[in-house]
Amino acid sequence: MTTTFAYTAISSKGKSVSGTIPAESRAAAIAAVVGKGLHPVQVVASGGKGAAAGKGKAPAIPGAAPRGRVTQKHVEDFTREMASLLAGGVPLARALALLKRETKSPGPQALWTQIHDDVVEGNSLADSLAQHPKSFSTIYIAMVRAGEAGGFLDVVLNQITDFRTREQDLKGKVKAAMVYPCVLACLAVLVLVFLLTFFIPKFSGIFKSFGGQLPALTQAILTASAILSSRYAFIVLAVAIVGFFLARRAIKTDLGRRRFERIVLKTPALGKTVGYFAMVRFCRMLGTLLGAGVPLINSLKVAKEAIGNQTLSDTIAFAIDEVQKGASLARALGSAEQLFPASVVEMIAIAEETGRLDKELVRVSVSYESELDRRLRMLVSLAEPVMLFMMAGFIGSIVIGMLLPIFKINEMIK
Repeated sequence: MTTTFAYTAISSKGKSVSGTIPAESRAAAIAAVVGKGLHPVQVVASGGKGAAAGKGKAPAIPGAAPRGRVTQKHVEDFTREMASLLAGGVPLARALALLKRETKSPGPQALWTQIHDDVVEGNSLADSLAQHPKSFSTIYIAMVRAGEAGGFLDVVLNQITDFRTREQDLKGKVKAAMVYPCVLACLAVLVLVFLLTFFIPKFSGIFKSFGGQLPALTQAILTASAILSSRYAFIVLAVAIVGFFLARRAIKTDLGRRRFERIVLKTPALGKTVGYFAMVRFCRMLGTLLGAGVPLINSLKVAKEAIGNQTLSDTIAFAIDEVQKGASLARALGSAEQLFPASVVEMIAIAEETGRLDKELVRVSVSYESELDRRLRMLVSLAEPVMLFMMAGFIGSIVIGMLLPIFKINEMIK
């Protein structure tokens, strides 16, 4: 049955074009609009059954931005349910139709509808997902593409689900480890502000009545207190905020980020932990990609992006060049001593010889994740006394600075 569809599109010259077109389905109408050299923005049935079903609202167009927010939880649920449906023998288009129909949230529903329509028109799932980079990462798309090419898309989607679950667990451990040190740091700042703005000003008048030269430490504390207690406090706060954002902006640049990462990697205890975190992510991603049938070079390039540290990624870039020249993976990774311990390189070499590289990489990531967890607990154990020592040092310095003039007066009286 032919239906008339009203469309709004953008021409090659960037002008908005509207009109109607007869077609048997919305997908056919979109294809006809594209065939005219136009980019469809909105296509909706203008009468009959299509208009009644849509109640005047335009269905989603492939490539258009979905309405509402699509969270990572939505993507994880989509991946898990899709893997289950495909494993049960449900065709891809039908599985997508089921997911978009069962989703209640407007954002995910619009996005799943776009992906479904794109797949129905003949595009691959990977190409459809690639139109929405904010929701699906390059790693996700690379694995889906490999699964489609190898005919085991359900297996790949299950692997993506497992990988994302482990990644969230690992990130959760890092965030949990940082909670207590951050609380102590905030508490130290609040105590210092309280002392300098409420406690110290009560002594300033007393010290002025003493006359004479105050100790340098006392003078510095009184000056800091006077600044924070006056109208200049807003200037100091503004400078601090501007400085924070400038530093943050500098770190986001390639040069600034590399300098910051080098400082972190050279920091005792912390640098080793960051290296372990990067290695665990790299090994898990590489093993998962190889297990999904992605070629080694492509897997290395994608896994390099999962490291999250540009300085360490540079070492992997060199390793990729070595593998392309014919070197073994173990030999190439052996040059990245900052990222891969000798024991890991040896295990990778044996796995290459026995043809179990994908499984061994995943096993190494699981093994070193336990070591990473131990190091995180050790860092927290070290951070607690360090923060307490710093708090005691600051507060003690203020107390000593306030007592020094009193001791000086007592000596003068004697």
